[in-house]
Amino acid sequence: MTPCLVIDLGAVADAYRRVARCFPGVRVHYSVKANPAPEIVSCLQRLGASFDVTSRSEIGLCLRLGVPPARLAYGSTVKKAADIAWSWCRGIRTFAFDSLPELEKIARHAPGAAVVARLAVDNAGAAWPLDRKFGCAPEAAVDLLRHAAAAGLRPRGLSFHAGSQQTDPASWDRAAAVAARAAEGLAALGLPIESLNVGGGLPVQYHDGIPGLEECARAIRSAVSRHFGAAAPALEIEPGRYLVAAAGVIESEVVLVTRKSPPAGRRWVFLDIGRFGGLAETEGDAIRYPITARGMDEPSGPVVLAGPTCDSADILYESAEYRLPLGLAAGDRVRIRYAGAYTSVYASRFNGFPALRSHFIGPGR
Repeated sequence: MTPCLVIDLGAVADAYRRVARCFPGVRVHYSVKANPAPEIVSCLQRLGASFDVTSRSEIGLCLRLGVPPARLAYGSTVKKAADIAWSWCRGIRTFAFDSLPELEKIARHAPGAAVVARLAVDNAGAAWPLDRKFGCAPEAAVDLLRHAAAAGLRPRGLSFHAGSQQTDPASWDRAAAVAARAAEGLAALGLPIESLNVGGGLPVQYHDGIPGLEECARAIRSAVSRHFGAAAPALEIEPGRYLVAAAGVIESEVVLVTRKSPPAGRRWVFLDIGRFGGLAETEGDAIRYPITARGMDEPSGPVVLAGPTCDSADILYESAEYRLPLGLAAGDRVRIRYAGAYTSVYASRFNGFPALRSHFIGPGR
């Protein structure tokens, strides 16, 4: 029954191995929020991954699946005091922050914890920027980590995120320059950093013209070497999208094909999944999923793609150029590819439609 998401766990494992090969000696944290399916977490745990967790629920999931607390880092910079205390009691010892009030909560409820200050960096080039909401200036990070040390916490390092689906490899150079400024300020205070977390952002090949993993890995390693030199700290990376996106395909059914005024305009193709069913990242054409249907080698024409709900915002692609077979009709199936990340987690039950179901194939199934 559609819509449904099918995840190939073998493809998840292959993606993890590619990242590990491109970043030798670097600790790889899977960003659980991309897809928190237990099957995915278990697959990556067996491969030796660590995990970036952002809520009590994600932490509980990992612990129930046998992930040691030492392989979990609480990466959200905005946490309830009760969740910090709960996590501390269950062995979580690394917490991210980017403000003094958050630091004070950690000091109070996770005494002696290791802390990582998240820096604000330019996200230009990212399909899904994150720079407005998170991070602090390098000078602020220096002051905050000084406060952390005075409060009995362990200033472990710095982190940044160049933005999700980052397509400009030079973005990591700009971010590394910011991190190096903060590291210099900390070293001057006698607080050299142990680690630098370069975040996620590794791009997925949704369409042509997107840099590959190897190019981005070279850019990241080169940026850290250029700005830190021999003083480079231990690197960490936290991919989410890259590890699971290409492993997932959404099977969807066409509900209606019609034309609006004028009659010669583009066809509107309504699917049984839309923005509220898990495809939120189609907003602003941010993520352009490859979409195929039976008969793709037959005559085709441009379409507007929309979801099934009664909200007029539930339009997937209107300005982006999508073409589907002219013979497409209600009841036909389409496949939305590279859909393993940020789909099932965004799915709601709006209008009473059931939440997106997931099926898993591959090793261990």
